[in-house]
Amino acid sequence: MSAAGTDASPLDVLVLGSGVAGLSAAVRAAGVEGLSAGVLTKADLAQSATRWAQGGIAAVLGGDEDSTDLHLADTLGAGAGLCDTDAVRVLVDEGPARVNDLIAMGAVFDRYPEGGLARAREGGHSMARILHAGGAATGAEIERALVEAVRQTAAAIWEGWFALDLVVEDGRCVGVTVLDPAGRVSEIRATHLVLATGGAGQMFAVTTNPTQATGDAVAMALRAGAAVADVEFMQFHPTALHHPAMPRPLLSEALRGHGALLRDADGERFVDELLPRDVVARAMTARMLDQGVDHLWLDATGLERFDERFPTIAASVRQVGLDPAADWLPIAPAAHYLSGGVVTDLCGASSIPGLWACGEAACTGVHGANRLASNSLLEGMVFAPRVVEAILAGTDAPQPTGAMRAVLDGSAGPDVIGGRPLALELPGGAGGGADDVGGPANPAKERDRLQRAMTHGAGVLRSSESLAATAEVVAGVLSDLSDRPPTPEVAELRNVATAAWALLRAAAARTESRGAHTRTDHPDTRPEWRCRLVFGGAR
Repeated sequence: MSAAGTDASPLDVLVLGSGVAGLSAAVRAAGVEGLSAGVLTKADLAQSATRWAQGGIAAVLGGDEDSTDLHLADTLGAGAGLCDTDAVRVLVDEGPARVNDLIAMGAVFDRYPEGGLARAREGGHSMARILHAGGAATGAEIERALVEAVRQTAAAIWEGWFALDLVVEDGRCVGVTVLDPAGRVSEIRATHLVLATGGAGQMFAVTTNPTQATGDAVAMALRAGAAVADVEFMQFHPTALHHPAMPRPLLSEALRGHGALLRDADGERFVDELLPRDVVARAMTARMLDQGVDHLWLDATGLERFDERFPTIAASVRQVGLDPAADWLPIAPAAHYLSGGVVTDLCGASSIPGLWACGEAACTGVHGANRLASNSLLEGMVFAPRVVEAILAGTDAPQPTGAMRAVLDGSAGPDVIGGRPLALELPGGAGGGADDVGGPANPAKERDRLQRAMTHGAGVLRSSESLAATAEVVAGVLSDLSDRPPTPEVAELRNVATAAWALLRAAAARTESRGAHTRTDHPDTRPEWRCRLVFGGAR
């Protein structure tokens, strides 16, 4: 498809990204008569992190013994003091309706023999409230339903197009510069631009994220001066299969919810398997260091009907020669989910008028310092439609709600997370543009070098020394990128490095340990750091 926004009237809504958040927004927007909407994705419409999501969707549905208050309490507990309570309340209250919407679109979830929706319990949850599809193929089923819904709408679709940078004029986002599949640079104009490009797991050498998860929204927002926060909180999933395959096959939290055990190199249990992910990942990393090993074990041999209950996982492990009924499965933590992102209010508005964000690309305030398992798909499904509803209501600027209070207000209180500004100076003038020439000869090698440095120095355990050493590597990569023509490989490397630089700056500034951020030289949680570290935005 040609770039309709280059020489035609601007679209009303352009969504960047085709995961659960982007497609949820596109479905809602395209269903409004008279509203022109489009989706731009750098891969195929169905190729996103959503399809890799195994854990499921956490939601309290009718007839449960559970309650939304318990779901809220569990989310706040996992977030280590940095969740915005109002944002979490929106999530848990509106989530059930969004799940029912998905079922109405045709998504098929697992059910008990008597017909009711099957529920599982995962780490950090006090009740069994997780819905699954195909055992551990929930993301793939959600993606299938949403892609089908989008293709049936009037939405314009650009597949294989790469968004380079936001176009901001007179303080308002009016579109995006893009690279088409033929390598030509142009602009697509839109009255409202929605960032839903997903996460940034490709900052690290070991990750569960697909190769497309390169922090594109965070990087573009940083270069445009939009507020970005909480990027030091990269969640590492404890149980990724220890195997050369990348992205690392994920051994779902549902396995531990059904009784799988974590064992160290001596075969001993060492941690409660149902604790939140950050706790389990730290315990695993510490045990690996103590025992001088590069992986531990997940013992799922006691689970009955493994292949029937978890067909996707069974296929993954059998493909590498393991029998889950007889073999312990080798595991190690892997970069999984960025809890922070582009700061938004409760309707998804960013600090720049005309620019919106949802899903993993956004910092809504829901996840705080550590995301509760299976809240990510739900967040995309809840907050993406809120973006479109706000646009239809004529909203044009952010309100001091949700995480945005840390930007527009900054003050702290019992129920308000304040903000602390951080400056971000990118080394080497790595702003990106259509006229760049020169740069690194091999972006793939530079990306690998950056990823290895980030895994070693900014992973589960960090220190001032390790962060500083990693920053030298990332600064070198950014400096080398200042004079390079835009290609998808160069653009992704620039985004990965930009997002990594912000993570390193925030991680160095936060001299405490909280949630998914663990400083070995500052092991305690400190009350004065109950705040968001914010880059950019109107202060």
